Amino acid sequence: MGYNKTIQYFPPGSQNGAGGLEVRILMESALKGYLSSLKGKKVAVIGLGVSNGPLVERALDVGVPVLVCDKRRREEFDGRIETLERRGAKMALGPGYLDRLDGADVIFRTPGLRPDVPQIEKAVAAGAELTSEMEAFLALCPCRVIAVTGSDGKTTTTTIIAGLLKAAGYRTFVGGNIGRPLLCEVDDIRPDDIVVLELSSFQLMTVRQSPGIAVITNLAPNHLDVHKDMDEYVAAKRNIFAYQDSQDRLVLNADDEITAGFSSQARGTVALFSRRKAVEGGVYLRDRTVICNGRPVLTADDILLPGLHNLENYMAAIAAVDGLVPDETIREFARTFGGVAHRIELVRELDGVRYYNDSIASSPSRTIAGLRSFDRKVILIAGGYDKHIPYDVLGPEVVKGVKALLLTGDTAEKIKTATVSAPGYREGEPAIYDCADLEGAVEQAHAIACPGDVVIMSPASASFDRFKNFEERGNVFKEMVERLSSRS
Repeated sequence: MGYNKTIQYFPPGSQNGAGGLEVRILMESALKGYLSSLKGKKVAVIGLGVSNGPLVERALDVGVPVLVCDKRRREEFDGRIETLERRGAKMALGPGYLDRLDGADVIFRTPGLRPDVPQIEKAVAAGAELTSEMEAFLALCPCRVIAVTGSDGKTTTTTIIAGLLKAAGYRTFVGGNIGRPLLCEVDDIRPDDIVVLELSSFQLMTVRQSPGIAVITNLAPNHLDVHKDMDEYVAAKRNIFAYQDSQDRLVLNADDEITAGFSSQARGTVALFSRRKAVEGGVYLRDRTVICNGRPVLTADDILLPGLHNLENYMAAIAAVDGLVPDETIREFARTFGGVAHRIELVRELDGVRYYNDSIASSPSRTIAGLRSFDRKVILIAGGYDKHIPYDVLGPEVVKGVKALLLTGDTAEKIKTATVSAPGYREGEPAIYDCADLEGAVEQAHAIACPGDVVIMSPASASFDRFKNFEERGNVFKEMVERLSSRS
């Protein structure tokens, strides 16, 4: 996959006349050239989802007969399977969908599937190349890449970085764990554009190429239902910078013990950010003013988003775009950016009660950040799918910041236990309600809330026990809140 170097051989910034046309022609040949190099090989694509669906289509366009492996059954695809089969695709669907990987030359993994499942391990041992849509994109991308990972704040930080770059006049593409799959758009990306990626631990597990600017927001126990242990989770995150060189930049949270420890492992420049202390050459807070490389950039009051965690998200973003975005542009953006859906999103105010959707909070640390965003005790709706992570740290924060705790889902008992076991807990402080489902929790919150209260759905758990993803959970919550009637 040497197309990236070939693309960059042409001078960046060629936009007019023959130079611009020359770059355009070369970029158009990159994806087609890569896919054409797979002709004659047995190519398997695991998962016909958001990232791999377009890849299958483009491979068929150039005559590569792909084997599509998906755990869903044929009838779940509403005729899409038959369309792909008519174009030459082969199918391995439903139970045993991975059993036809024998003899594969190239396997594109879906991010949610571990790379060491027995069928994949067997195929790799026999000589198959294991890759992914993201890995192929990183190899082909002709422009600067900024990528963000971490346990919390990835999406907001990624969105802030992209917004700042767009405000500064850059043509920007956003993808990875958010946005859209970018491999099939690589032909449209020019050398002077900037790509901003959010990368999950699942995507990073097998990545062997790092972005020029890498950001790690923080690290806390997460996704331990998929990762073997915390060490494997941290190792996956480390891949975001493991293949950088001396010209690259690594942005790290100096207040996080794990991420701060990465400093000594970096090959390029390290830019630290800290809310608690001054960091030389980095970004830090001094008297509510964000300082970057010794100069004031903006104040905490300039940031429209509530919460200290969003202040940290801005600090990470500022460290990433330092030298690319003027300080005045950063200030103007911060004063107007209202945040990302499902992240402490104000749904409505009813009878003097504000309802917030924080469905993105699928871990205790994310919910803790949400609780700390308010200057009063809140009514918290929590609970969901069990990712087998500890909840001990959440209990004291609930005791301190919650007046009523409404629990539902698989983790309800764990959260309750963490709360009643926390120092300072007294019966009824907070009041704890067991709710059959999310609708029951919303109705209970509506019944007990008084004017001036804040109700926040911040589950500290994943959504998969009852919802397809956190977006669906958040949208359902918003619909339920919008249906509530005034009691006056």
